[in-house]
Amino acid sequence: MVERQRTSVLNFIVASTLLLFCVYNVKAQDPVFSQYYSAPLQTNPAFAGNTNLPRIGLHYRNQWPSLPNAYATYMVTYDQFVPLLNSGFGIMAMGDVAGDGIYKTVSVSGLYSYRLEFADGVFAKIGLEGSYLQRSLDWDRLVFYDQLDPVTGPTDPSGNPNPSGEGRPEDLVKGNLDIGAGLLVYSRMFYAGFSMNHLTTPDEGFLQINDNLYFGLPMRLSFMGGAQFNIDNNWEGSTFLSPNVLYTRQGGFSQVNAGLYGQLGLVFAGAWYRHAGGNPDAVIGLVGVQQGILKVGYSYDLTISGASGFGGAHEISLILNFDNSTQAEANRRRGRYSDCLKMFR
Repeated sequence: MVERQRTSVLNFIVASTLLLFCVYNVKAQDPVFSQYYSAPLQTNPAFAGNTNLPRIGLHYRNQWPSLPNAYATYMVTYDQFVPLLNSGFGIMAMGDVAGDGIYKTVSVSGLYSYRLEFADGVFAKIGLEGSYLQRSLDWDRLVFYDQLDPVTGPTDPSGNPNPSGEGRPEDLVKGNLDIGAGLLVYSRMFYAGFSMNHLTTPDEGFLQINDNLYFGLPMRLSFMGGAQFNIDNNWEGSTFLSPNVLYTRQGGFSQVNAGLYGQLGLVFAGAWYRHAGGNPDAVIGLVGVQQGILKVGYSYDLTISGASGFGGAHEISLILNFDNSTQAEANRRRGRYSDCLKMFR
């Protein structure tokens, strides 16, 4: 009975949080990958076409694993550059699951970028993104305060859910079109860029509070920058260090990731510090290998804030970069790219 009450309380907390999240959508936020360099399309549409041959990315993030199925994010991307058009093209599909499927987000995006050389060895890419966003709420799995019995929890002695006075929304699935844009400037050593997502601030609330109120998904602003210092080009693969920083702000939430990424032959690793709002948030560690077209990375967010008991976050990325295939080996040895974006490939 005690275990049942603990489960009921946990469900109530999760359900209440999700309900407030849906109603007051001004607090809604996008998932941000710790391995944003492996998922550059989600960071800035100007990264579309970062390789001349196809690049396919598979990404998974499990946040706060100590809670029962709290947050899980999945993403698949495809992009490549078309030299004849001086343009990059990409496709991105992402799913985000909260509360063991009580609240789900699915998005499909098309991305386009155009490259300009405005100085010797200095390039700029302008990116555009068009998306379809769909959010769904499993209302029947929510637990409200008036359903909680001090003895049996949210159910009666027979196991049937207790009734609630909360009004059920008419529409539990919300779909919207959305657009984003970005700019990336880079040379052989340095890069900098910014992006603006959710320019349309789509309305995704499930409950109508007031006809005069509009709670749209807040615009997400991202600023990124970094450098690349090549150490030795005689190793198989690449050997370099890349200090980098990412700042993201959405609604009332902001975070800064600052750290160092490095690759030595087939092995790459990195470490970052994340500061969220006005508080220390996490230390992030990365390790991975790159062999041929395959690149696999694992990172862990060691939470140092008050949420440390939730278990941090695990993240896995798998990249297939066909620019590193045997057929492209000759071009790779000649130095296909004269830029500082190796960590994003």
